[in-house]
Amino acid sequence: MTPGQPAPTSRAGDASTETGLAPHAESGAAAAPVRAGDGAAEDRLAPHGDDRAEELPAAPLVLYDGDCGLCARSVRFILEHERDHQIVFAPLQGPIAALARQRFPRIPHSVDSVVYISDGRAHLRSKAMLYAASHLRAPWRWGYAMRWFPGFLLDLAYRVVAAVRYRIWGHADACQLVTAEQRRRFLP
Repeated sequence: MTPGQPAPTSRAGDASTETGLAPHAESGAAAAPVRAGDGAAEDRLAPHGDDRAEELPAAPLVLYDGDCGLCARSVRFILEHERDHQIVFAPLQGPIAALARQRFPRIPHSVDSVVYISDGRAHLRSKAMLYAASHLRAPWRWGYAMRWFPGFLLDLAYRVVAAVRYRIWGHADACQLVTAEQRRRFLP
């Protein structure tokens, strides 16, 4: 480490051996994670080393399809059942999602995925919902325990629902009523 560089921070339980992330040898940036047995992981993404996305909120962030009725209902469900009121929301079509894609390049440009970003990690599809469950009240919070299930199995069902979500749930209702406090948690 050279003078003037910030010291790396370490949190208990956040060792690179636990997450499958290893620092990049030359630049110190995290390399793409590898899940034992199946190659590159899609559900846990390492940050790119680019600090241009510093404007991402420090709070847990859920990126969702802003035009999807099911996604809007899922956001509404989180708002109604969360216990800590920490999550902020932004549409995948907006500038916050573009910043997130700079920091986490493996976030897809398609809007058929939900993304949960917290503690320097981005989780996609079913894993995003399971990690977001850690902010909910019981019994919904217990879904967080399922985060250890293989993502490719959970994502099979997720992809089927994502393929038909507009036909079943339609487009988002722009007239949903939210409180002023909730409105502040929606980012562009």
